[in-house]
Amino acid sequence: MSRTFKRGLLVAVAFAVGQMSTALAQTWPTSPLRLVVSFPAGGAADQLARLIGQPLNDTLGQPLVIENKAGAGGNVGGEFVARAAPDGYTLLMTSGGMVSINPHLYAKMPFDPTTEIVPVAAVARVPLYLVVRTENPAKDFNAFLADLKANPGKRNFGSPGVGSSPHLGAEMMRSMTKTDIVHVPYRGAAPALTDLLGGQLDFLFDPGIAIEHVKAGKLRLLAVGSPQRSPQFPDTPTLHELGLTDFDGDSIFGVYAPAKTPPEIVARLNTEINKSLANATLQERISAIGNIPSPMTPAAFAEKSRKDSERFGAIIRERGITASN
Repeated sequence: MSRTFKRGLLVAVAFAVGQMSTALAQTWPTSPLRLVVSFPAGGAADQLARLIGQPLNDTLGQPLVIENKAGAGGNVGGEFVARAAPDGYTLLMTSGGMVSINPHLYAKMPFDPTTEIVPVAAVARVPLYLVVRTENPAKDFNAFLADLKANPGKRNFGSPGVGSSPHLGAEMMRSMTKTDIVHVPYRGAAPALTDLLGGQLDFLFDPGIAIEHVKAGKLRLLAVGSPQRSPQFPDTPTLHELGLTDFDGDSIFGVYAPAKTPPEIVARLNTEINKSLANATLQERISAIGNIPSPMTPAAFAEKSRKDSERFGAIIRERGITASN
């Protein structure tokens, strides 16, 4: 077989495969899709999944079934999707922490989030809101910090789990303020919020689900752990402004797919999700839970995860945090 013939055959095969992929993307989807949420119902990931679910139902023309598969900081749901067929019918909604934080926490990951799933679309930037109950005597961050320093080891905070961005936000604050506080991990943000409201916790770095309680006067917002002030609370200072230089506890929540999912399907999903995020009504709903719509290309989403991995990895190493903490 001549070299020229071989080259021509390879070109023909590549063209045929490309045609098949394009045809698949044009006909997909032909049956219901499953969006796996790797955290419990009621948390930020779950709420965002349900907010984008209806627009995707409408634009894709097939039902989008949401399933919660929580555990191990998102690894349970992440592994489930990583092992699913890469046909565009099983997707993942998770926090940025599963990709950028968990590999630093777990001695052995059940799957590799950098190679076994692919970023499809960022949905929202999830800021951290430092909240206390309204009966807490601390009226502002300075009074709150003074109380922590006056009571080493006596004040506690909850988080959605070891290594979650709310946990690491509190660890950043602990490191920068030289305070001694007690971490109480939960299986999700919703149960942690319940215990804060019930008086079992002293404070939270909340990913947005406490906003309605702040507005209702049940919780007090002391600061925002983001590089910029929250559009929801423009009068609330950031921790950077309050003296914790360059404090940034934000993470990006978004949609992923199994590796080897046809790029045409990934591109279609990215386009449809970004279109929905441009809708003013959906933007308002996302903002109402304290999150900020953040459409990105898959490549930009991947780069953001890489940078977050560097940032969060540094505090994990400094504090000696592991999944068994």
